[in-house]
Amino acid sequence: MAATASLQVESIAKRYPARGRELVILQDVSLTLDKGQSAAIMGPSGSGKSTLLNILGTLETPDAGRMLLNGENPFTLSPRELARFRNRAVGFVFQEHHLLPQCTVIENVLIPTLADRTQRNGVNTTARALELLNRVGLSDRLDHRPSELSGGERQRVAIARALINRPTLLLADEPTGNLDRRTADAVADLIVELQRIENFILVLVTHADRIAERFGQTYELVEGRLTLR
Repeated sequence: MAATASLQVESIAKRYPARGRELVILQDVSLTLDKGQSAAIMGPSGSGKSTLLNILGTLETPDAGRMLLNGENPFTLSPRELARFRNRAVGFVFQEHHLLPQCTVIENVLIPTLADRTQRNGVNTTARALELLNRVGLSDRLDHRPSELSGGERQRVAIARALINRPTLLLADEPTGNLDRRTADAVADLIVELQRIENFILVLVTHADRIAERFGQTYELVEGRLTLR
């Protein structure tokens, strides 16, 4: 694999025990992406797509293989170092927005900046949040709470939150799955536009061909193996 790649995944494998036997979820999965590149991952339910994203996001540890992000293997870090690495280098967008209902839009976006005391001062992080909310079209919703937003607006807040720390890698697990077609297309277009501006690596899981075709490469995950479509 190219030494300059920002994301290098080499022969990742993952298994889980199941009723006295091993259930193979991922086997020999490899992937290389540089900054500014994107990949959509498709495949049937239960094929391991979310597990792969969890490993890329350092939420799960592979049983075999290696992953490098910005030249660093996060799975060699201590738990505290790993949490800091994840907060700085990886952004997550899920099918459910996971916004805190008691917090306003701008408070939700700022939450990831609170985990690291070495973050930039509050003025700059607030400016970054305002910039992102303007880009996702929610500059007039700053003081609203999630219950006052539409499904598409809530997902836009989640996208802004995922990007607040300028991550190298954005992982999106079915981010349009709960939205109607028109809103889903708008959210997908927004993610593509933000990637063009911010130049992060993007890996997105989807079941929809029309969503996948927006991204640079499309892979299929079937029976634990990742292949280029």
